[in-house]
Amino acid sequence: MLSSTDLRVRQVYVFREEMLVRFLSGSVVYGLKSQGTAGVKGMCILGKDKLVEIIEKYKCIYPFDMSLLDGDGYVLTVRDETTLHYLEHKNLISKEVVFTPPGYVAHLTAKSKYGRAGLSFLNAAKVHSGFIGRLALELVNLNNERTPITIKKGDPLMHIEFITRIGKPSPYMGQYQFQYMTDEEIQVYIPILREVFDNYEELAKVWFKNTPLREQKRSP
Repeated sequence: MLSSTDLRVRQVYVFREEMLVRFLSGSVVYGLKSQGTAGVKGMCILGKDKLVEIIEKYKCIYPFDMSLLDGDGYVLTVRDETTLHYLEHKNLISKEVVFTPPGYVAHLTAKSKYGRAGLSFLNAAKVHSGFIGRLALELVNLNNERTPITIKKGDPLMHIEFITRIGKPSPYMGQYQFQYMTDEEIQVYIPILREVFDNYEELAKVWFKNTPLREQKRSP
């Protein structure tokens, strides 16, 4: 029989596989060109030049550091130093604010160095179109040696790629809109949100009615 620890580890891996299957299934429904579907454009990951364009236009990643561009994506960094003990679960917050405009979704993948060290990422692999906020990266330490793992402030942790989507805008309407953002940061994005969403006033009634995880202004 499996011990409680082994069972928990197995459950984590099963969960990760389920999340991957869901993401891949969603990509087939919402983007991939299927045989016999005329006029449907295929899902497309933005190349570096196009990614920089939307970052500069919409502040899709803020703050933005050109040196963190990697291939066709960007590497998000860690806001606060965190240590995870064996089988401990914690949420790490990205330093960067992420915004996915209505014509895009974003896909997350962990840097391989952390997987090799024994960190498992529990997040679903997609950032919803229209979401804006810092990302909570859900981690658990499955290190074979059962030793603590420390991730330092500013460490590069997660690749993010932006993928085109088709269809009418379907912005994120959940309670985590604007999570871990200060009021000052939110104000920076309001003109952008007004520009990309024709029904911004209606959306704002829901976004600001919710109680997102807000923060006071932090020192650099």
